[in-house]
Amino acid sequence: MPKNRVESFADGIFAFAATLLILNIAVDQRQALGPQLLHSWPSFAAYAISFITIGIIGANHHQVMHQLEHVDRFFLMVTVLFLMFIAFIPFPTRLLALDIETPDAEAAAVAYGITLTGTAVLFNVMWRYAAWHHRLLRPDVDQRVIDGISRSYVLGPASYGIATVFAVVSPQFSALLYAAIAAFYVAESSIFGRRST
Repeated sequence: MPKNRVESFADGIFAFAATLLILNIAVDQRQALGPQLLHSWPSFAAYAISFITIGIIGANHHQVMHQLEHVDRFFLMVTVLFLMFIAFIPFPTRLLALDIETPDAEAAAVAYGITLTGTAVLFNVMWRYAAWHHRLLRPDVDQRVIDGISRSYVLGPASYGIATVFAVVSPQFSALLYAAIAAFYVAESSIFGRRST
């Protein structure tokens, strides 16, 4: 099965999810703008964290697809589930933005963490299925690239899982961890990207 249609579908979902994030930010025209912008900082922060997270996942997905020769039915089905989680990210982002300073902060932070943990788990399933004995990979893929990708992706589920557990103790600290994970992957992708070109 050719991979170009999977790539096109995935690109559309990533763009859709990233675009929906901006809908979480709104102002009331009947109230003074300055105070609203000041009090909307959780929405801006949640938007930035989620947009960067979706962007990094999209870049990593592109890196994975670049290593593939073709896809099969199982890979396609895992990809569909993975993209379902991607399209869902704007919803817990909104919850986190609206409720991080309320009594519902714990539920919002847990929902966000479960979504990103599920996304990371499915990404790992997708990659490791494709890479196992070079099942779906191009014949000329460098083994060092395969090993580097595998090492990089293994941290995702554990990192988001830990941040989700912290949400029960301190939702605000959990939100900081989500931001730190996004920052880590920005730095890690930049370094690995330079080494792999």
